[in-house]
Amino acid sequence: MDLGIKGKKALVCASSKGLGLGCAEALAAAGVNLVMNARGAEALEASAERIRQDYGVEVVTVAADVATEEGQALVIKAAEGCDILVNNAGGPPPGMWHDWDREDFIKALDANMLAPIALIKALVPGMMDRGWGRVVNITSQSVRAPIAVLGLSNSARTGLTGYVAGTARQVAGKGVTINNLLPGIHATDRADSLDAGVVKQKGITLDEARAERQAGIPAGRYGTRDEFGATCAFLCSQHAGFIVGQNLLLDGGGTNLTM
Repeated sequence: MDLGIKGKKALVCASSKGLGLGCAEALAAAGVNLVMNARGAEALEASAERIRQDYGVEVVTVAADVATEEGQALVIKAAEGCDILVNNAGGPPPGMWHDWDREDFIKALDANMLAPIALIKALVPGMMDRGWGRVVNITSQSVRAPIAVLGLSNSARTGLTGYVAGTARQVAGKGVTINNLLPGIHATDRADSLDAGVVKQKGITLDEARAERQAGIPAGRYGTRDEFGATCAFLCSQHAGFIVGQNLLLDGGGTNLTM
């Protein structure tokens, strides 16, 4: 399918690896020029160069922490005039409800709620002026069904979801769509970290921890960054203009819901 976005410009946050990289690769395959962001300059530039070589698109890199005002300013400057925004940030650490203090919640809000909102506020007005734009926020399956040990993520990402629910409906009339992708377990560094936590907690092997988690996924496996990226690219396409303010689960059926 021709996604109809060749020549567009996209900002993809946290895109040196994992789900963000999957989104960047899928957009590049559709002919989209990229602004790629991550905190680590070396890994970021290596991923950007692979995309340049593989897809022949323009790629600008910005090594910065978008959870900070300084990082946001750098990214916004590089992304001026962009048509597509993919918000993404690593999740806060797991723990129990009594483990977190106010500063822990502030850090989670800065990374997983307030930073995406800042980028939306900075870049969506230009999209509205031009009459076309796409915003995809990578959140979590925990927005639909909370995960007990991810209380910080549950809180911050659900806050972003509430903001998007209203905002998406205010900007849709100008040709701009805002939607959320809710990943379940994918084969990324984040999954490795959570699996390692299960190993430590239960005293089992890594293979046993993964088998245990996969058993709870009807698809019987972890997701891949490629299939996640392809879904993101579709939401950013010319064909997705009537999808507004939605929360799309990509979890292999792991979240047990009727609606």
